[in-house]
Amino acid sequence: MRGMKQLLSTVLALFVLAQPARAEWIERVEDGIMGTRIVVELWASDKAQGNAAIEAVLAEMRRVDEGMSTYKPTSELSIVNARAAQEPIEISAELFDLLSTALDYSRLTDGAFDITYASVGYMYDFRKHVHPDEKQIAAALPGINYRHVELDRKNSTVHFARPGVRVDLGGIGKGHAVDRGIAVLQARGIDRALVTAGGDSRIIGDRFGQPWVVGIRHPDRKDEVIARIPLEDAALSTSGDYERYFDENGVRYHHIIDPKTGHSASKVRSATIIGPTATRTDGLSKTAFVLGPEKAIEIYNRLDDIDAVLVTPEGKVLYTKGLAPPDTAK
Repeated sequence: MRGMKQLLSTVLALFVLAQPARAEWIERVEDGIMGTRIVVELWASDKAQGNAAIEAVLAEMRRVDEGMSTYKPTSELSIVNARAAQEPIEISAELFDLLSTALDYSRLTDGAFDITYASVGYMYDFRKHVHPDEKQIAAALPGINYRHVELDRKNSTVHFARPGVRVDLGGIGKGHAVDRGIAVLQARGIDRALVTAGGDSRIIGDRFGQPWVVGIRHPDRKDEVIARIPLEDAALSTSGDYERYFDENGVRYHHIIDPKTGHSASKVRSATIIGPTATRTDGLSKTAFVLGPEKAIEIYNRLDDIDAVLVTPEGKVLYTKGLAPPDTAK
């Protein structure tokens, strides 16, 4: 009898081990990468493999941050800022392509998107409530012009046409990191997932057989949603004047800088862009603050792969022509 019990126990143990792992949704929230909150959510048939995929995404985003951060003096971008005004600097294919994409957006928006905003932008510190005065802005403003960034594809180099130029990929870098995270998941066979870095997200597949539903928050009331949008296989980026900011003497200083003035841009309160990649939506989400809602909507309407939702300073919500107004929150 004891032998029979042992045999049954062994058979049951082998049966349990042989069962396929139950598929499930796995989510991870990580703070501190690229100065923001990272969220990865995915559907995996094996929990261990799902967790390993998430770790790979986070590792890839850390790698991007190591190269693109202006806060790390040894990053590739920091080296460019330190030396590119003196001589052409050979750079990685990844950085070259990202700079090239940024310049494409500058040309598309007639300079409303401009990574050389950092020539003035570096003087702002939103954590310490520091901003440059008018004299400092006037002295540094000539450094803001995307045409100062000269790329040589044959030699894979970047050169700044004048001293005082700095570039910052904060307006496009998080979107790039999100896209890299999605690429990591797809390479591992994951076909249903969400990767978010701050206000930039990209979705592949569906969720429980239904579209993912993304909420657009109210610019002033963080717990209130002004619109909900169902999405599958798309990217979405939201930029707002409520993200990194401080108020002083009735003026809001926030991180989206107008390249023409060196001051915080204020022509919209919030801009949400929907498109095929997070790199694209991230870059285009900043332009409405500089262009204003009407001009921005005009540009977005010319782009077949882009839709947008804008919130004006008066609280009016505007949509591009290809996006039917979604259900608003009650």
